[in-house]
Amino acid sequence: MTTATTVDLIYFNAGGGHRASALALQAVLQQQPQRWRVRLVNLFEVLDPQDRFRKMTGSAPEDWYNRRLARGWTLGMAQELKILQGLIRLSHPTLVKQLQQHWLRTEPDLVVSLVPNFNRAMFESLASTLPGVPYVTVLTDLADLPPHFWIERGQRQHFICGSARAVAQAHELGHTPERVHATSGMIIRPEFYEAAAGDRAAEMRSLGLDPARPTGLVLFGGHGSKAMLVIARRLSETTQLILICGHNKKLAEQLRALPSRAPRLVVGFASDIPRYMQLADFFIGKPGPGSISEAVQQGLPVIVVDNAWTMPQERYNARWVIEHHVGIVHRSFRTIDRAVEELLGRFDEFRASVRGQRNRALFEIPGMLDRIVRQASEPVQALPSSQGQAHLEG
Repeated sequence: MTTATTVDLIYFNAGGGHRASALALQAVLQQQPQRWRVRLVNLFEVLDPQDRFRKMTGSAPEDWYNRRLARGWTLGMAQELKILQGLIRLSHPTLVKQLQQHWLRTEPDLVVSLVPNFNRAMFESLASTLPGVPYVTVLTDLADLPPHFWIERGQRQHFICGSARAVAQAHELGHTPERVHATSGMIIRPEFYEAAAGDRAAEMRSLGLDPARPTGLVLFGGHGSKAMLVIARRLSETTQLILICGHNKKLAEQLRALPSRAPRLVVGFASDIPRYMQLADFFIGKPGPGSISEAVQQGLPVIVVDNAWTMPQERYNARWVIEHHVGIVHRSFRTIDRAVEELLGRFDEFRASVRGQRNRALFEIPGMLDRIVRQASEPVQALPSSQGQAHLEG
């Protein structure tokens, strides 16, 4: 029997997409004929094992970030990202020492990072303690946000990129083609590939919706957004909506209290997002790489915004929507009524483009990781002594 390959999937909970990608990758790796021993590793638990940050502040580092998303306080995040990256650079020696101790204790055969900003510290610590163990960064954004976000220059590591733009960015920073691997899209959970089951019309009627009306699904991640109130008010007369609020109970209560002539379903936290997408005809939300990819996989054209409040790492996603003709981008949700009218007026055109997308990234990555591990374990062929001497002298 072959020995299982131990792979560490590094994630954190800021925003939710990194953990979701790690869980999806864990699920598909465990179904492979190759034997994988998958370990999920929360980076913040490694860097703060005593939970000192929470004890000092009353919350985990990612909780602060997630609360800002829920309240829509995203203006100025580009400047704050620069400050964060500066603090990471100042803390680099300490981070490397902590991570070195972690790798020596746990001894993975492969490390796969699904987080930005910390890849220099993770790569250097791994290379210095377990030389030869491959390090892979899987971008969970459609593009990098240089410098020092996803792709670091001069690191002998692998990158898995979900867009042609990200591949080009890796090459621009000097990474060779054999270490830059292109997938057909972003990682999304296996459930989004499952075919719809049951009677859609009957289910919609049971939820108080009209199956004959075009239906928009409004989703802003696991903590919702105050922008959903604007959307609900603007579309209350005309558009049937499913609004998913996640853990934001106050937002759900506010939405339920709003008057509406068009049918409306307000949902709190839901783990079965694919089911609600299968009841909808189009998607409204922030330009997150995960939510856009999930909607497109479910056949939904999208409506997103791109403005000063858009998080810097998500700016390219709006451009991707336009370039791939899978939806509409506006500057503000205050014009959502016009955006919906335009989308429905060209619905067949957008839906055809959406159906032309073929994202199989989740199922492509295991083979890539297997090849990376095998190549790393192959013995390096020594040069003949005369050639080696000439090489050294040259």
